Amino acid sequence: MIKRFLLVALGSVLFHGMGIAEAADKSSASKPNVVFILADDIGYGDFGCYGATKVKTPNLDHLASQGIRFTDAHSAAATCTPTRYALMTGQYAFRNPLGSHILPGDAPLSIKPGTYTLPACFKKCGYKTAAIGKWHLGLGRESAMQDWNGEVKPGPLEIGFDHCFLLPATGDRVPCVYLQDHNVLNLDPRDPIKVDYEHAIAGHANEVMGIGRIGSMSGGKSALWKDDEIAKTITGRALKFIEENKGTPFFLYFATHDIHVPRVPAKQFRGSSGAGIRGDAIQEFDWSVGEILKTLERLKIAENTLIIVTSDNGGILDWGDTAERDGNEKSNNGHAFNGPLRGTKGSPYEGGTRVPFIARWPGKIKAGSSSDELICLIDMLSTTSTILGTPLPDDAGPDSFNFLPALLGNKTKAPIRQTLIEDSRRKSLRQGQWKYIMANGKNAKQKEEEELYNLADDLGEKHNLSKTNPEKANELAALLQKAMQQSRTRP
Repeated sequence: MIKRFLLVALGSVLFHGMGIAEAADKSSASKPNVVFILADDIGYGDFGCYGATKVKTPNLDHLASQGIRFTDAHSAAATCTPTRYALMTGQYAFRNPLGSHILPGDAPLSIKPGTYTLPACFKKCGYKTAAIGKWHLGLGRESAMQDWNGEVKPGPLEIGFDHCFLLPATGDRVPCVYLQDHNVLNLDPRDPIKVDYEHAIAGHANEVMGIGRIGSMSGGKSALWKDDEIAKTITGRALKFIEENKGTPFFLYFATHDIHVPRVPAKQFRGSSGAGIRGDAIQEFDWSVGEILKTLERLKIAENTLIIVTSDNGGILDWGDTAERDGNEKSNNGHAFNGPLRGTKGSPYEGGTRVPFIARWPGKIKAGSSSDELICLIDMLSTTSTILGTPLPDDAGPDSFNFLPALLGNKTKAPIRQTLIEDSRRKSLRQGQWKYIMANGKNAKQKEEEELYNLADDLGEKHNLSKTNPEKANELAALLQKAMQQSRTRP
């Protein structure tokens, strides 16, 4: 009797233990790791899975074959800072003057500490969070000039990240140092950094390490990055964060410098593509993605990781004095970096904001699928909130919509987005396949007329219909004005 009792008790304990383990497994599975990789200046046609033939992107193409590829995904703006601001906050950047334009390297933090942000949403749900790579959202307080020789804050850690390893702005802006959490890495206090944008002249006159930068910088010699090692350095830091947090849910925001100017890929990538130095930088970016994919597989956490790869705006060749170094028409060799789209980074046309967007989530996203749903990077906050099962506060993400149904391949009765504002020098509005671009210019010489296109049969935006279909132009113009004047577009 005693022996039978012990066997029953032991079986009960084992069964109960298995139940706990199963519940833990389910709980863990309900919290996927999320790796969000944001490229810089990569265009709609820059990957093989989007039609590129003169650059090779085997890791990205493989990722697309295992997940979903969106064909109508958009950055929130046609330039860098506004897109990144919108991604983090779920709010169009034009609603906040600090985040609405490309920031200098000494700008204050454009996101108010305490704002409900994308990393704050993850952190609320028990995730470890890190921002690694290019930042360009400002650092420090608005009321004070940033001192790079002491603690640099507020910054990423004050808006929801546990850890950061950053290029403070861009590769072509000073200071040319890495910021680790609140301090410049490897800074010698005997050689303090001085940054000046007020009196600096942009271009080659302000050379740092032989490359012209925007703004001027002196000091900090021991802390300077090496341009041809940026990809290796920040990728290594991203892998280190994944390795250290493999046992807990984590969110990694990995924002690469590739392929922004100055384009100085590592020696192993130089001359590797058929599209000049710009193509070489794309192939270096593909390598970075591949290293992350290999690490997820090696650590056996790929199955419970949602990985997204996209870009902060459309593609562009360089211009002016640096075109020879960073890529021009000749070296580009006919590579259609924005595919069939009109315009480039900074423009109001589709080439300014339509970007590649690839997502893989094993067991959730159908392998080798595609979607023509209209989505935007600004929608990440609402989508993340839905994935994590945490309600989005009413005053958070005022312009962010949930595109999880499209991510999972589920059809909805109505489009996820009725409209989308494409933010550039001239704002535009998408409504389905209709595209309206507002007029601009203060006088007759500068004036640019309003434009209307039906992308369903004119993806290249060649035929302006504003004169032949004024009713639709007026309708969309009114919608655009209303959306800009109100404080939110999310219901």
